[in-house]
Amino acid sequence: MAKTIFITGASRGFGKLWAAAFLEKGHKVVATARDLRSLDDLVNKYGTNILPLQLDVNDRAADFAAIAQAKQHFGSIDVLINNAGYGLFGSIEETTEQQAREQMETNFFGLLWLTQAVLPVMRAQGHGHIIQLSSVLGLVTVPILGLYNASKFAVEGLSESLAQEVKAFGINVTLVEPNQFATDWGSASAAVTTPMPEYDGARAWLQAAASEDKIGIPEATVPAILQLIDSENPPLRLLLGKQGHPWTRQVYEGRFAEWDAWQEIAAAAHGK
Repeated sequence: MAKTIFITGASRGFGKLWAAAFLEKGHKVVATARDLRSLDDLVNKYGTNILPLQLDVNDRAADFAAIAQAKQHFGSIDVLINNAGYGLFGSIEETTEQQAREQMETNFFGLLWLTQAVLPVMRAQGHGHIIQLSSVLGLVTVPILGLYNASKFAVEGLSESLAQEVKAFGINVTLVEPNQFATDWGSASAAVTTPMPEYDGARAWLQAAASEDKIGIPEATVPAILQLIDSENPPLRLLLGKQGHPWTRQVYEGRFAEWDAWQEIAAAAHGK
């Protein structure tokens, strides 16, 4: 059955790729981008099935207006995909206040505003699916991406609570958690701090860890995303790629080992 899908950050990367896949399957798509020219090819090919909207997700009023326009234009919003975001590369010490705030504004607050805006629409419909683009780095961490980690950890906590709040309204929530893929997330779309030589070792470690044999092919994600939006019982979390699952399992096993080692002391701190 054809659905109306609202997707942010559709100018490139996963957003552009998935928007095209949805349209090819006959869905109606509201695609947002800061530069509408980036959507001209989709408009020319799919005509009235796509509604391109210029949007800076950091603008809360504009987010609410975009959702209202989408609802008025297509009559419903079945799926919201909060895809807009970017990575800030730099150590914690190097990060300026402006860089930190901008990372959280886009990756967390923009997602929050659009989520708030679409909830009344989905509640009135009695159904909906909110898909939040998180990351495996919302579950585990690496050096030099601390602010990005923080933004995605925030998305994880927000969305897990949201899922519990809205289930009774027929609204599902899914956190999509990709490992690294060959998009421009780590290049053209990224922001970078002014490097301090003290952190050159951590930067070298991250670069070595991101070897090409571990990087996924973006086009290979399309079947999974199409299956996700068609699912009647979608998961709360979906790890995309083959690196995230074993890595997350390894990290969590280490966490439990540490918690277990300190459990006696922790339990005594309860006081009764």
